[in-house]
Amino acid sequence: MRAKISYAITAAALVVYFVLVGSRGVLLIETGTPLTVTFGVAVLILPVIGVWFLWKNTEFVRDANRLAALLDAEGGLPVDELKRLPSGRVDRDSADEVFARRKAETEDAPDDWRSWFRLAVAYHDARDTPRARKAMQRAIALHKTSH
Repeated sequence: MRAKISYAITAAALVVYFVLVGSRGVLLIETGTPLTVTFGVAVLILPVIGVWFLWKNTEFVRDANRLAALLDAEGGLPVDELKRLPSGRVDRDSADEVFARRKAETEDAPDDWRSWFRLAVAYHDARDTPRARKAMQRAIALHKTSH
């Protein structure tokens, strides 16, 4: 729940920022000189890109959470079996062992969104965020094509 609140606050702050930047772009365009119109259009492009990025990220999170709920209902969510160091950080050998099992599971069932979801969790536990995101995107895509 805490992550959802943080995400909502961050998204709201970004929307306020986009509105403020957009209003500055409109003011520049209203000035009417070729230079300020050019700058105004350039300034308006930034909020458009930001809104698109925020929308795609929100869509990704929503889809990933939906898959997590489905997997939880099936009893297939991965169990946290990682060993931790006294500092609380994940033991690297433990993460490598779990990752190897998840990777083998995905190689055995490359068209199963569930195995890709669990692989994404393993990547996340190994702190490999780019690969975790790609694996989750694959899980989402497979789920969408299977339904």
